[in-house]
Amino acid sequence: MSIIHLLDESTINQIAAGEVVERPSAVVKELIENALDAGATAITAEIKEGGLSLIRITDNGAGIAKDDIPLAFMRHATSKIKTAEDLFHVLSLGFRGEALSSIAAVSQVELITKETSSLNGYRYIIEGGEEKSMEEIGCPSGTTIIIRNLFYNTPARRKFLKTAPTEASYVNDLMERLMVSHPEVSFRFIINNKVKLQSSGNNNIKDILYHIYGRDISKELLSIDYSSDDVKIRGYIGKPTINRGNRNFENYFINGRYIKNSIITKAIEDAYKPFMMQHKYPFTSLYYEITPSLLDVNVHPQKLELKLT
Repeated sequence: MSIIHLLDESTINQIAAGEVVERPSAVVKELIENALDAGATAITAEIKEGGLSLIRITDNGAGIAKDDIPLAFMRHATSKIKTAEDLFHVLSLGFRGEALSSIAAVSQVELITKETSSLNGYRYIIEGGEEKSMEEIGCPSGTTIIIRNLFYNTPARRKFLKTAPTEASYVNDLMERLMVSHPEVSFRFIINNKVKLQSSGNNNIKDILYHIYGRDISKELLSIDYSSDDVKIRGYIGKPTINRGNRNFENYFINGRYIKNSIITKAIEDAYKPFMMQHKYPFTSLYYEITPSLLDVNVHPQKLELKLT
């Protein structure tokens, strides 16, 4: 008697969601990256109860065409790449076509979107991966996506989450990194109806660092600007007097994406070693523009790591 069987689509999607959608902050990250890829210059993120009861992302980006809306929620449906070779030239933040299908598999999703060139927009509802409705409506250009009751159908996943304030703090940390990595975009972050973070989108990195870290740190920063054929580096590093007992002050962005990379981290920390006490770590906010063909971005489920070739 055969004991091997094919999983149904719902189970497959919930398993896949486990890799992409670990917690509310992962949902916010994926949705905001979609907004940035759509050319948004103003993005508002709102959460309630740490993002478990509500996540709402509103942007002024390009919007989604009617025929593309259901496709966007299918696994491996993407406008960013067509072949595996494209992975070595990708400049967008998203490219796998997994995020929306994974999120929709474990939540109740409402999408409201309108292209700039269209007279009307559309409201689309999908719950637990099942399409419920789509209707034509009047709405502003851009996209609003509302995620309700995250993990409502996977209670085991919900049990492993922290308290609502802790989950909210993870989203807050994410929003700070997004503001720093995209200073040209105006961000607003709301927790339980209160505005927690805001940026003007004036493309001034130091203004944002001042707003997030305060005057005492921002006045001790040194500007970095380096350029070669394949790499450009800009941003700020702190004087050795600014340090912490962990790496929370170290932020590295490669081609607009927040990245954890052991090679870069070790190089920076080794350079600081002669000037700092043991087990202390520097302040860095560095932006790397690297030729995409020198990178492998497809090595981590949440795209937090990459390989330098």
